[in-house]
Formats: sequence, structure tokens, C-alpha cells
Amino acid sequence: MPANIAEGFRRRGHSDKVRFLNIAQASLEECRYYFILARDLNYCQPHGPLTQLDEVSRLLDAYIAGIHRSRRNPP
Repeated sequence: MPANIAEGFRRRGHSDKVRFLNIAQASLEECRYYFILARDLNYCQPHGPLTQLDEVSRLLDAYIAGIHRSRRNPP
């Protein structure tokens, strides 16, 4: 996930940036699934990591929304 964010950051076009951030979002959701599965199988209680995933998800959503806004309202 962090590598996708870094790769998207270096892209010049808005659509390329958003594409890599969407890939990062998909990776985040995959991680969320594995934490939930581990919890359901009683391997661990991942309250902290799930909370952190929620925060990163909100940040990615805000970053993508900002890119879309800047695309509609260029400087």
C-alpha cells in the first residue's frame, strides 16, 4: 500500500495519481479483510490496526477528493 501511494505521488497526471491511490485503497481493504479473518478465527483482537486502517482510508479518500477538486479548479 505505501508503495502505491509513493508511486502515485510521483505521477504528473491527475488520473494516474488517482489510479495508484485507488490501488492503495484496494490493498488497504485486503488488509482489513485479513485482520477481520484473524479476529474471526480467534488468532488476535486487532482493534488498533483496524482503527488505523480506518484513519488511512479516510486520508486516502480526502487525498483523492482533493485531486478531483484541483482538477476542476486549476490554479
